[in-house]
Amino acid sequence: MTGVRRRIGVLSLQGSFSEHIQSVQRAGAAATEIRLPSEINGVDGLIIPGGESTTILKLIDEYKLREPLRKAITTGVPVLGTCAGVICLANRISSHAMRPLDVLDVSVSRNSFGRQVESFEEDLQIEDLSGPAFRGVFIRAPVIESCGDGVRVLARLANGTVVACQEGHVLAVCFHPEFVDDMRFHKHFLNLVEQHAMGDPAWSGPQCRRWLCRNTQGEIG
Repeated sequence: MTGVRRRIGVLSLQGSFSEHIQSVQRAGAAATEIRLPSEINGVDGLIIPGGESTTILKLIDEYKLREPLRKAITTGVPVLGTCAGVICLANRISSHAMRPLDVLDVSVSRNSFGRQVESFEEDLQIEDLSGPAFRGVFIRAPVIESCGDGVRVLARLANGTVVACQEGHVLAVCFHPEFVDDMRFHKHFLNLVEQHAMGDPAWSGPQCRRWLCRNTQGEIG
């Protein structure tokens, strides 16, 4: 680590953005609220929080954030989407006609576990996360129904359902890491941000180049 305090922009239109801000700060980075396009400039990473996906996507368009968010992500800013954030990042939403940001090659289904009263928790073995199982909190959570060839599955429920994945510098989880005291997941994301900021060779590997080609129509050097 360089000792530089990275700045993470948290989309703060609706949902659990304040909890993410607190988690980012506890994990050792600076956090800034994102509500306007100009506030995206200069961030080292982005978080799209859980909440109500229809509302978040409507507000993204109302505040003219769609293209600035896509530009930031497609030019390499690492992004973490949690719960509704996964829906926002996805290419396809099988259970709704909403238009997502189309930066993650997955198909998702909204509210796949039922209503709020059917929320649950489950211990998860998450690839790349060392230590004991991570407690996943699922609140009206989506599921990742299918993944493109360049998407790496990071975690599944005991029944095999995919609940976390990564494609290039896009990280998506169907649970709420901001609702537990365990800081490992936010620290893991900050490590990805640091690797990207420092030009780690892993970020120029085949998986990342496939992602960039798919999301910038091949217009990369």
